[in-house]
Amino acid sequence: MDWLPLLSTLAGAAIGIGSTLIADRNRWKREDVKDGVRLRLDVYTQYTTTVKVLGETLRALAGREHPSDDARAHALREAFRDSGIGIASERMWLTAPEPVVKASNGVFHCLRHICDGYVEGTAVSSPEDRARWEARGIAAAKMRRLMREDLGVGPLTERHSPLLDDYTDPARP
Repeated sequence: MDWLPLLSTLAGAAIGIGSTLIADRNRWKREDVKDGVRLRLDVYTQYTTTVKVLGETLRALAGREHPSDDARAHALREAFRDSGIGIASERMWLTAPEPVVKASNGVFHCLRHICDGYVEGTAVSSPEDRARWEARGIAAAKMRRLMREDLGVGPLTERHSPLLDDYTDPARP
């Protein structure tokens, strides 16, 4: 019996199976990377949307008339708690790389500081309020830059609002 054709067939089969396994593994790695990017995009979108909506809600509540200072404080704290920022923040802590987590935590604390300021009676558009919003804007810009880097989409060349954040005061030019 001639073993050469049988051995060459077996070698060809082994090479074919090996290359198929390697190709499948590479395809799986690419899909895993794409799934990770999609997940982080979802988490980042949820977080940035929650941050924006919470900021608008806090500003609106702070500018509204309330029956008492306690009622105002309760409304602000409840809005912060009910905003979903806690859940969005936890998702960020579980899925994002450390620089993005640190930056998003900075934005969270800026919003907490804004909320606490309003609870303490800070007036909307006061110099103290503007300083807090500016700090939030700087923190949010850093967070978005890091998110974009992580997603591989590159930096933006222009902002969508004239300030560093989404806060626009009608009284300011």
